[in-house]
Amino acid sequence: MAITRRQFVSRLTAMSGVALLPGAVSHSVQAASHSDSRVFGNGKLWSLTDGQLSLPVSMAVPDSIEANERMAFFERHQLDPNQLTPDCNLTLWQQKDRVILFDTGAGAQFAAGGGQLADSLESAGFAPSDVTDVVFTHAHPDHLWGVLDDFDDLAFPQASYHFPAAEWNYWLDSSTLDRTPEARKSFVVGAQNRLPLIAERVSLFSGGDEILPGIEAIDTAGHTPGHTSFALHDGSESILVVGDALVHKALSFARPKWPSGSDQDALVAIDTRLSLLDRLAGDKSQLLGFHLPAPGIGYVERFEGAYRFVSG
Repeated sequence: MAITRRQFVSRLTAMSGVALLPGAVSHSVQAASHSDSRVFGNGKLWSLTDGQLSLPVSMAVPDSIEANERMAFFERHQLDPNQLTPDCNLTLWQQKDRVILFDTGAGAQFAAGGGQLADSLESAGFAPSDVTDVVFTHAHPDHLWGVLDDFDDLAFPQASYHFPAAEWNYWLDSSTLDRTPEARKSFVVGAQNRLPLIAERVSLFSGGDEILPGIEAIDTAGHTPGHTSFALHDGSESILVVGDALVHKALSFARPKWPSGSDQDALVAIDTRLSLLDRLAGDKSQLLGFHLPAPGIGYVERFEGAYRFVSG
């Protein structure tokens, strides 16, 4: 069977085993094969895989947490103390006249194990040209770099783009590269190479805006300066697309006050996390998390003085 140029390049990238994420484990990860679709209001909601990353535990739990406390927590929750392998779940909302994609995944140039969105779209019966709108939570590579295909063309050529204004301004600020730690400078370079390519068709928004019918932007800064989550509403149904405001099935819920090594502003991120968890537990509404266990859909419950994630 003939393969496309995209598939050929993707296979070469996977064979290389190269991971560009700072501190990432060098071997490639076999991604979970999943997609999930369900009726949502008058349309359909999809969770599509972009693969699975392999990260050092320090990306989630910094050394400031005492070693014995970390180990006890990891043992209780049956977690690997050396490696994290988060799923990457992208949200797609299929309406009558729109196909709205939230984030674009990692693309082929970021890390082994990611960049599988194009295959997931195809398996779900969508072509990239079917996507009418792309809405971004933030500009980290595993959420943004897939905006370009393997040949540096826009991966979603018919789409309009919607981006948090604070996030856009931060990544394109001329001083951001100099202020970024060496290990993450590639994040800035990648964003500054990609964002100008969508500038002519991007709409910027702020927290509280209704950016498209039924989509409310919610400021969840901390992970990045302009990180945004989205409340999706259709009739009596709602779901919160949380991006990376909640990134781990145990740590983000059972220890929300622990700082995360993946957050740019750990203190702001903690406040954001606590507020978001309180809202979700109180409303008993569904959420879809980018890095929660595939397909990333579930609820938040109060549990043992904190919270827990319940798939469903």
